[in-house]
Amino acid sequence: MLKAGVLGAGHLGKIHLKLLQQSTKYDLVGFYDANTDVSQKLENEFGYKSFSSMESLIDASDMVVVVTPTSTHYECAEKVINAGKHLFIEKPIAQTVAQAERIRDLAKQMRVRGQVGQVERFNPAFQAIKNKIHNPMFIETHRLAEFNPRGTDVSVVLDLMIHDIDAILSVVDSTVKNVSASGVSVISETPDIANARIEFENGCVANLTASRISLKKMRKARFFQRDAYISVDFLEKNCEVVKMKDAPKETDDFAMVLTNAEGIKKQIYFENPKIEANNAILDELESFYEAIKADRTPEVSLRQGTEALRVAMLIIENFKKI
Repeated sequence: MLKAGVLGAGHLGKIHLKLLQQSTKYDLVGFYDANTDVSQKLENEFGYKSFSSMESLIDASDMVVVVTPTSTHYECAEKVINAGKHLFIEKPIAQTVAQAERIRDLAKQMRVRGQVGQVERFNPAFQAIKNKIHNPMFIETHRLAEFNPRGTDVSVVLDLMIHDIDAILSVVDSTVKNVSASGVSVISETPDIANARIEFENGCVANLTASRISLKKMRKARFFQRDAYISVDFLEKNCEVVKMKDAPKETDDFAMVLTNAEGIKKQIYFENPKIEANNAILDELESFYEAIKADRTPEVSLRQGTEALRVAMLIIENFKKI
């Protein structure tokens, strides 16, 4: 087992503490939070050990989970890595691309492993279809949430849209060529609604919409590729694959057959891949354990976290041009 510590005991930090305690791969040593009232309460209610400083927690750990506000990510990550400890850091990896690149380079220099908490990569619906996505040419995502003051210290792009940016970059094997976007601040000081168009060198186009002032929740993605349409509902945890194949000469009465303008017949096939129920946060933590033990690149590497942030910042920069 690896000794694990948690920096930050807010909403998400409490979830990490609970899951690390349950895990058979980690030995939870405790946590550090700057708010002594919160620390005392957690220690009294759940028995987690509260450390008196960030440094003492890091010293006692083999791996540290950073679940602090984004503005402190760089400071925390630097201390963890310089101490020679493995780093699991929540998204976004840092406040700026320069900070993210420094974290990435420092981890390589110190020969420690790092993973970014892009939890939707471990969503069972995405896990079930990610290997069926091949060279998509058009992608559309919608991520809508009801208003919650937690997370409004950053733009909706870094709060919500970055999940879809990361998922898209993980399945499109091409370089980003152009980004255009618009965003509107309704309640917060930073944009609460955003739409972005990402164009890739290979011709793929992704259209992303995110809102944190919606009346309903939605987390959906659709991938269109040659002869196939793939949909993922991250919220309901289901997915569907619709394939188009050349129709056989003879079809049964229930077959769905379309004929195009050239007279070519295509038959529609529906697939509902098997979805294995899981706890995505526990899975990402334990996946990181396996990467450390096998000394291999984690599922969501620091490099990938940096690239997702780079695209997110390009989108935010576009807001200023409007």
